[in-house]
Amino acid sequence: MDVYFDNAATTPMRPEVIEAISESMQSCFGNPSSTHGFGRTAKSNIESARKSIAGLLGAQAQEIIFTSGGTESDNMILRCAVKDLGVKTIISSKIEHHAVLHTLDALEASGIQINYVKLTPVGSIDLKDLEKLLKESQGPVLVSLMHVNNEIGTILDIDHVAHLCEANQAYFHTDAVQGVGHFELDLSKTPIHFLSSAAHKYHGPKGIGFSYVRKNSGLDCFIYGGAQEKGLRAGTEAVHSIVGMQKAIELSYAKLAEERQFIQSLKLQFIEGLREIFPQVHFNGCCSDFEKSTYTLVNVALPIEKEQSMLLDFQLDLKGIACSKGSACQSGSGKGSHVLSALETTPQEMASLRFSFSSFNTSEEVAYVLDTLKTFTLEKTL
Repeated sequence: MDVYFDNAATTPMRPEVIEAISESMQSCFGNPSSTHGFGRTAKSNIESARKSIAGLLGAQAQEIIFTSGGTESDNMILRCAVKDLGVKTIISSKIEHHAVLHTLDALEASGIQINYVKLTPVGSIDLKDLEKLLKESQGPVLVSLMHVNNEIGTILDIDHVAHLCEANQAYFHTDAVQGVGHFELDLSKTPIHFLSSAAHKYHGPKGIGFSYVRKNSGLDCFIYGGAQEKGLRAGTEAVHSIVGMQKAIELSYAKLAEERQFIQSLKLQFIEGLREIFPQVHFNGCCSDFEKSTYTLVNVALPIEKEQSMLLDFQLDLKGIACSKGSACQSGSGKGSHVLSALETTPQEMASLRFSFSSFNTSEEVAYVLDTLKTFTLEKTL
């Protein structure tokens, strides 16, 4: 059996999304910037997608800027906040995605003050420390904190943070790559200034995403060239990918309640099975808490000797099981997870793996993975 439990890295596209992309590639090939009929049709499809996505998130169409995905969006917002808004201080955390952390490193080298908020032992943001940093920070301030952590699944109290930033006249950016399509967001009520998203996290195509940029925010051009994307990001738009993203996000929210309940049942089955097989199992962060973490993933430290478990993900791969040790973007770096290293409660002597689920998975797959883990453990401890 082949089992794909690495949906936090990327998700398979829905058949309807593939169909929408294929149709767009065949019938809508005009350049959206051209003034003839072919171009106007392409432009119309783009604007229809922009309006649809904005409506699902409680935003205005003009506030949705299409990008190549989460990494570009994070870079765009952080760099432009410094360049165009005069931001002198950025408050973030040590468990952000590297698209944020590496950008912050570059900005710090150029003289920007970077302050990192304290974390609780399980990796949640210390909101009291955030408030303290906001009150102490000098100059225009930007807070950049992710909505849902991509490795341990911790959910940020996004409304609380947004209103805290508003009360302290700070800009707020959230990397919502793991949140959009999985959680309801109403940007008309939550005072977020900037948001990043990527379609491939909710069964859309890779290489396409968007930035939410609040109207009259003051951001200026990030990529120079033509006048595409309200003048903020030049370059001919990938019409078929945008259409695919539109279909993916529409279906994700249309099916959200049903699919969330189903995926939660898979996560619960997996957690209960792990506890039965491994009485000493440790769940990293608060990923076993259904209120504080996303329903889509489990990051677990297994009570297997570390030396024996170094190739555990490889051994599972040989059994047809796909999971990960952390973010796919840092695979091959030779370094451990920076997220797990920041947690005080993660057993460093145990091997940690991330298993992430989608509606494409089944209860039978969960049972197969549990049986495989049990077999592997017995083999290694004999």
